Amino acid sequence: MTAERIVWLKRAVFAACLLPLAALVTATLRHALGANPIAAVEHSTGRWTLVLLLVTLSVTPVRKLTGAYWLLRFRRMFGLYAFFYACLHVLAYVVLDQFFDWAAIGHDIITVSYMIVGVASFVLMIPLALTANNGMVRRLGAKRWQGLHRLVYVIAIGGVLHWLWLVKLDRTQPDLYGAILAVLLGFRVIAALRGFARRIPSGRAPRLPADGTQ
Repeated sequence: MTAERIVWLKRAVFAACLLPLAALVTATLRHALGANPIAAVEHSTGRWTLVLLLVTLSVTPVRKLTGAYWLLRFRRMFGLYAFFYACLHVLAYVVLDQFFDWAAIGHDIITVSYMIVGVASFVLMIPLALTANNGMVRRLGAKRWQGLHRLVYVIAIGGVLHWLWLVKLDRTQPDLYGAILAVLLGFRVIAALRGFARRIPSGRAPRLPADGTQ
């Protein structure tokens, strides 16, 4: 993949990530969000947050399986768009659903299970978004930066739980997203175990002295 093609593909992906928002705005203007438009907005923004988190997590497995290293240049964009839709999701709840009723919001955050895990996941996304630039990689150091950004695994799990605990009837979609997340995390566990196995020294055991001491 040439540098010029990557630039054009980045622009296309950037625009494509805005399509869900454009579709939501269009449906809002056309009054086509159904009987509960606020719930529709919350559901759409929350679902796209999770979709983009899963896309972000899929970059590394796809890169390792295909050898397409250029995919790494898109991971940051997907992660930041996930945070963008998460912000829209939170705003929809605070502004449209609760209309800045901070007492009700606070009560939900400390008493409702899916709210607790949802808010915790969103809060964990903030430092990842703030450090998603090359300057912060240099400032924190690659090792600490990578350690911090492993929080994305916790965030994705929290996002799935948030949806599962919210749904009362049809759990098909959150179950599907949970299965996809399990595969992506399972891939990383297997890769880590294989890497650990390769680091274990192989060969004959060291020969002991004649007197049996070590």
